[in-house]
Amino acid sequence: MKKINSQYSNIRNQNKNEILEDYVEAIQEISEIKGDVKNADLSIHFGVSQATINKNLKSGETKILIGTHAIFQDRVSMKNLSLVVVDEQQRFGVKQRYEMLQKTKANLLPHQLFMTATPIPRTLAMTIFADLSVSKIDEMPPGRNPVITSVMSNDRRDDLIERLEIICKDGNQAFWLCTMIEESESLDVQAAESAKEWIENKSKNLKIGLVHSKLNKLEKDLAIENFRKGKTNVLVCTTVIEVGMDVPNASLMIIENAERLGLSQLHQLRGRVGRGPDMNAHCVLLYQGSLGEIAEARMAAMKKTNDGFEISEIDMQLRGSGEILGTKQSGGMELKIADLIRDAHLLEKAQELANIISAQPIEIDILMNRWVGNKQNLIAAQ
Repeated sequence: MKKINSQYSNIRNQNKNEILEDYVEAIQEISEIKGDVKNADLSIHFGVSQATINKNLKSGETKILIGTHAIFQDRVSMKNLSLVVVDEQQRFGVKQRYEMLQKTKANLLPHQLFMTATPIPRTLAMTIFADLSVSKIDEMPPGRNPVITSVMSNDRRDDLIERLEIICKDGNQAFWLCTMIEESESLDVQAAESAKEWIENKSKNLKIGLVHSKLNKLEKDLAIENFRKGKTNVLVCTTVIEVGMDVPNASLMIIENAERLGLSQLHQLRGRVGRGPDMNAHCVLLYQGSLGEIAEARMAAMKKTNDGFEISEIDMQLRGSGEILGTKQSGGMELKIADLIRDAHLLEKAQELANIISAQPIEIDILMNRWVGNKQNLIAAQ
């Protein structure tokens, strides 16, 4: 046990150093672009008490805070919050983002930068209604190739064992993803434990690891680290690997029961492979039984494109745009005539005209009287 704890401690310290180096490098790059960040203090404290960190935030001693969902806690307060950067925005709810904005002075709204490979329907709708400005990176990173996606019936999954053995023999690695941890009588979903056992019975040449949310942190970190180092060449897992998993040597993603996952999640999971230079990566979507209309549309979208924004547009068509003024992030709003995707170019023109008109208040009154008549008559009509 001492040996395991020592190994885990080394992994944990190594991961912390990697995180620290990544963020320091990012801050340095920002400094080079914008000039020196005056009075900026990047404070990342491991082993420092939460009380000390909160105290430094309230006093303003700490200028930049990097954290996870723990930042939303009421006890975390900042002296003068001016900028909020949210990575993997699709994983944060409306209320969480609202709570983040409350950590600032009254009547002061901080600048906000949201980053995501797959905007959720509500976020995409907000860009259309001009509540958010959009900067889109539509190029693959240098040396990266698009992931080729295939759709297969679960009846053919035996064929994938040979494929696994070939890519692992060539020195590459693979993810085998299951959508639930345990067998369920109500849902015919392959469990991660039984999938690992099934693969082991089918092939004696593969070194298989297992990761899911019910493992303790020590077991989970060891399994991931072994996969990163190539000690295992197939990682059977659940959706816990959706973000933050970077294994450049992984070239194959197999997703069981893919029809049970949304487009955004499928695209994020597919993005775990093909991260190495000039790698030809593949994603196989396995499905049970016959596909319904919406599930079939999702599978077709995944085969058609690797563009996250295009996938998000299809997702919004399938699920709805959500509530712009509420908290629902899909479904909801239905327009009788307009279509947010089809008429996006008209909305852009309407935004341009609205900006022009808003700068001329006299013309606004004239136009409003022409469109809706006298204000008193409008009120009386209601």
